[in-house]
Amino acid sequence: MKTKEKNAEIKKKSKGKKALKVLCIILAVIIAAAGVCAVVSTMGNKANIEKIASFEPVEKADRLVPEKDEDGNWTFTTDRDFKVLQLTDVHIGGGFMSLKKDSMALNAVAAMVKAEEPDLVIVTGDVSYPVPFQAGTFNNLSSAKVFAALMEKLGVYWTLGFGNHDTEAYSYHNRKEISEFYGSGDFTYCLFQSGPEDVDGYGNQIINVKNSDGIVTQSLFVFDSHSYIDGDILGIMWKYDNIHENQVVWYEEALAKINANNAEIAKEKNLDIPDTVKSAAFFHIPLTEQKDAWYEYADNGFKDTENVKLYYGTAGEGKKVVYSGVGEDGLFEKMLELGSTQAVFCGHDHYNNFSLEYKGIRLTYGMSVDYLAYPGIYKEGSQRGCTVITFSPDGTFDCKAESYYQDKYSSVYEKEPVDMQELTTVAIADEYK
Repeated sequence: MKTKEKNAEIKKKSKGKKALKVLCIILAVIIAAAGVCAVVSTMGNKANIEKIASFEPVEKADRLVPEKDEDGNWTFTTDRDFKVLQLTDVHIGGGFMSLKKDSMALNAVAAMVKAEEPDLVIVTGDVSYPVPFQAGTFNNLSSAKVFAALMEKLGVYWTLGFGNHDTEAYSYHNRKEISEFYGSGDFTYCLFQSGPEDVDGYGNQIINVKNSDGIVTQSLFVFDSHSYIDGDILGIMWKYDNIHENQVVWYEEALAKINANNAEIAKEKNLDIPDTVKSAAFFHIPLTEQKDAWYEYADNGFKDTENVKLYYGTAGEGKKVVYSGVGEDGLFEKMLELGSTQAVFCGHDHYNNFSLEYKGIRLTYGMSVDYLAYPGIYKEGSQRGCTVITFSPDGTFDCKAESYYQDKYSSVYEKEPVDMQELTTVAIADEYK
């Protein structure tokens, strides 16, 4: 009996050792595979940065150079039109699985920036897309580095507001760390600032345009529209956050200070100026009013209403056409109350490209760049491009959606073949009946 028990014990230990050995082999394979993926990702990102080196910088004859005002806000001084290029949802994966599509995105951005020669580029979120089953990495800093290298090579001033994908719950780096990277001061043209510490989010910032008299003619507010909410930390239920209350307070107080400074200068120089500065807002996740406006337009048979005027574009996202925040934020109501903000520019919904006026405020989706996030989107082209915004010295503005697949956006690298799919209101009208 003792011998049998001893043999059983020996067999048990032998099986345990074999199981441990198998486990060690599996772990070794996983570690080796992860190492190979990391090496391939690093080499691929290096190759894309080498590609960036081949792009020609923008040579703008009347380049404006910003300076910081007494409140620490970057300020451009000019008496001519001020041109902003909005880019959104660039979606650089930065991993071994996304390198080719990353290269396409870099090529598109370079071609559009080069042709438009803007005074400022504002990216409304999702520069990075560190989703491992599509990008092949969790490292969101890699894609941030690639994009920063591109913008610095192009030599145009730029900043960004964060999107939900820039810092995922599983990403290597959180918002604070990515914010520190962009705001490190290591870049010549990056104007990104982390923003006030007592205001929620990172990248809440103001960029002003003033005239030669010192009057601010346009204030550009960039907000962090945050990420997911209500326990949806992975974003699989599409529960998105809103602009927070203390951000709305920051916006109101900043406008009051700009208005007071303008009034003081106007009094000294005997100038006749508006009671409030004109302004525009840039962020990633659309306001609930963007949804309200579109549904009011749709419910009216896709025709303008008393509150809604469509300028261009349509919703191509399907039945749930606007993925706005799930709650109320008070920003739009404050904009109406203060009478300063004329326009809001967002991203997030890659197939939506409409620009409409709602209760007197223009709400515009930027054309997206994405080649990676939406399945098969790299084969489609109707949604891909940029938005050109022109602010005039009198405070008025105009904006236009521009398709990437125009001849004026040329590059040393050939554009990929795509289908220019139909993105029309008629195609989705039945969903509202």
